[in-house]
Amino acid sequence: MFTGLVREIGTVTAVGARGGVAVLTLRAPACAPELAVGDSLAVDGICLTVTSGGADGRGPLVTVEAVAETRRTTTLDAWRPGRRVHLELALRAGDRLGGHLVLGHVDGVGRVLRLARAGDAARLTVRPPPGFARWLLPKGSIAIDGVSLTLDAAQDAAAFTVSLIPQTLGSTRLGDLAPGDGVNLEADVLAKGAAAQPAAPGRLTFERILASGFRRSRGGQR
Repeated sequence: MFTGLVREIGTVTAVGARGGVAVLTLRAPACAPELAVGDSLAVDGICLTVTSGGADGRGPLVTVEAVAETRRTTTLDAWRPGRRVHLELALRAGDRLGGHLVLGHVDGVGRVLRLARAGDAARLTVRPPPGFARWLLPKGSIAIDGVSLTLDAAQDAAAFTVSLIPQTLGSTRLGDLAPGDGVNLEADVLAKGAAAQPAAPGRLTFERILASGFRRSRGGQR
């Protein structure tokens, strides 16, 4: 589990495959020294398992693997050496929850429609994949390439917009996005849970209570 607060921007140094599994080596100077084999690492919002560590002449490295399902539902298959990626270590019990609860389970790939600068800030508009809009709550949370962001008030099924403050622009690579770029999207797990609940059958009335088998008694209620 993660919070959507990027620890560092790493770099993909190698992309390979073994038995249908994608194998990626990442340069991660801040994160790699804290990781052990089997640990989870969020890479552009994708929860991946560390399979090995190491270093070269330029610093610490970490290797992660991704199965076919992860490659199908994320941007990972398009990654090449040199790509910059957001990295976040897994949340520890007792850590501050500065963003929102992010599982690292990407719901789909969105497409950037525009990035509009407004002074030192910016507004990012993204077209979500089909079916994603049911999880978009005004002022709710969303993770874009692993970055915890707040949805603007007005949303629709065709697009959504988030505002990027200078701190976010300075600590992530979201400011480098261009129209047509793919981004990993994870909806707020609380919004997904609420959307999964069955619709309320109707307004609770006294008649419906009686129809359910409850009866008045002279001595009180039963």
